[in-house]
Amino acid sequence: MISSHAYTIVKPQLDAILPHVTKPARYTGHEWNCIVKDWDTTPVRVALAYPDIYEVGMSNLAVQILYEVWNRQAGVLCERVFAPWPDMEEALRQAHLPLYGLESYHPLADYDIIGFTLPYELNYTTVLNMLDLAGLPIRSADRDARHPLVIGGGSCAYNPEPLAPFFDLFVLGEGEEVAAELTQIYAGWQPSSDDPAVVRRDLLRRLAAIEGVYVPSFYDVTYHDDGTVAAITPIDPAARGAIGRRVVDPLPPPPTRPIVPFVEAIHDRAVVEIMRGCARGCRFCQAGTIYRPVRERPVDEILAVIDETLVHTGHSEVALLSLSSTDYSRIEQLVGQLITRYPADAAGPRHLTISLPSLRIDAFSVALARLLTQQPGGKGPRVGLTFAPEAGTQRLRDAINKGVTDDQIMHAAAAAFDAGWTGLKLYFMVGLPTETMDDVQGIVDLVHRVYRLGREQHGNRARVSVSVATLVPKPHSACQWHTLDDEATLEEKQHLLRQGLRRGNIQLSWHDPSTSLLEATLARGDRRMAAAVQDAWRRGSRLDAWSEFFDLGRWREAFAAVGLDMDFYARRARALDEVLPWSHLNAGCSTAFLTREAGRMDTGEPTPNCHGGPCGGCGACDRDGGCDGGAI
Repeated sequence: MISSHAYTIVKPQLDAILPHVTKPARYTGHEWNCIVKDWDTTPVRVALAYPDIYEVGMSNLAVQILYEVWNRQAGVLCERVFAPWPDMEEALRQAHLPLYGLESYHPLADYDIIGFTLPYELNYTTVLNMLDLAGLPIRSADRDARHPLVIGGGSCAYNPEPLAPFFDLFVLGEGEEVAAELTQIYAGWQPSSDDPAVVRRDLLRRLAAIEGVYVPSFYDVTYHDDGTVAAITPIDPAARGAIGRRVVDPLPPPPTRPIVPFVEAIHDRAVVEIMRGCARGCRFCQAGTIYRPVRERPVDEILAVIDETLVHTGHSEVALLSLSSTDYSRIEQLVGQLITRYPADAAGPRHLTISLPSLRIDAFSVALARLLTQQPGGKGPRVGLTFAPEAGTQRLRDAINKGVTDDQIMHAAAAAFDAGWTGLKLYFMVGLPTETMDDVQGIVDLVHRVYRLGREQHGNRARVSVSVATLVPKPHSACQWHTLDDEATLEEKQHLLRQGLRRGNIQLSWHDPSTSLLEATLARGDRRMAAAVQDAWRRGSRLDAWSEFFDLGRWREAFAAVGLDMDFYARRARALDEVLPWSHLNAGCSTAFLTREAGRMDTGEPTPNCHGGPCGGCGACDRDGGCDGGAI
């Protein structure tokens, strides 16, 4: 394994740099609950990489889960690395220091495996920047057995083609089991050649046998004259025709000793995943597809995990995490028992604030609203609660299969206001299939109806915050054939909302259409797009998820330089029979199911929630009633 610097060289120079950069504690490691293993006696060394800054990465549950999974293995150590802020990047480059792992300060090039979590398309250039800061070749074809194996996972791995030339392999699906399998095979692997390139290919062939592992170099992609994909063809004996995702069932025990950051994280609280998956079937939602089927944790297990986590972290807030917390079948029982366990009165144990990050309106009851107000501070007015109607009219909610009625929205808002909440935050989307300007006006009308309810209860203290995002049609959703709204249409919708929601206690925020364009372009990209990603990085793009660094003009120049058109990817409707760049990757729900859902979106025909209801035959599980096991 190549080592660019010894530990004894990196650490002293780092000590000289850190006093001069913003938030130096981002780069020191050794936080409470971090795990430090002996480097010299541990055979397999993994760097768990997150392509954003420390505060964001340490708020990602997958990072905490994988950190524990790998460090739980005998003979494996796992250390963390995050993207540096620009001042730290400049300091590292000027000092000729490589990016390093936080636990031991070893250069990234010294690890056997670098595993990137890929949650967001606007992180792509940051991945390249981290590899460059590590002193590693950017492209997989330029690396061999003397370099770390570069792997990727997360939601973006369901269409990793714009990153394919930079990675050795990707993992589709849930990582708890496959992460351990990868390091087990790596530990037992014996090189059969003196040629580093041959050795690397042999290792990739062994790893490709693991269910859920996709090695992009084992596939060739050809294109029609019009730029669409013609075929995706396996070119290595180890390559399968289609790659299936990994699903963990039942859910393994969650982490109970998460690292407590020295720097305040974006989500500075304990997090317990109470349920994984969602069967509501919102047709715009990629997460609702790729995380099926629904799996719930028992109440007793959740309570025990919270008890232990609070002891080991000192947190006084816990987030009950899932795609829809109120869909957890025993949510009122769970919240009630937590409030009993951690009462708000001064005579009881120390206080605990309960956060439900994702609330579904039709599952939000008056009883739950009143339970939440019994938390610490619950005797006074509560300032905010978040719901996501998504669309302003019943017609459009039916089209996207949201399954929420106007009456349910108003009932949930009334329950919250009656229970003492003075503010609500409402999430909506524009650019949904079949949307008209009447649907956008429906957002305005619905917000005013909710606001009037709040005024009746709380007078001038009532507030409604409205957040409007633009639909980004994602792979493996029923919207994957749809198109992103053009700039003129988005401006017209934004103008209507600005004019209609000008009241002082109604606050409107709008997602930047420029970032939506780039997100849609990268999400729907093919392998040729890697050249544009690399060119954008060379022009200075990194940390694109941060508005102060995002520059769409730089990206347009990069696409033009490599002969690609952003609108071709983002604003072109796909035919249902088009070969998509991700057609060889199986996210669980079959193409036949998604095609059927796309048709129902046009007619407004609902598809029932299959969790506790009839099977919809999506293919994501082997349940009786029509599921086909996820065949493409």
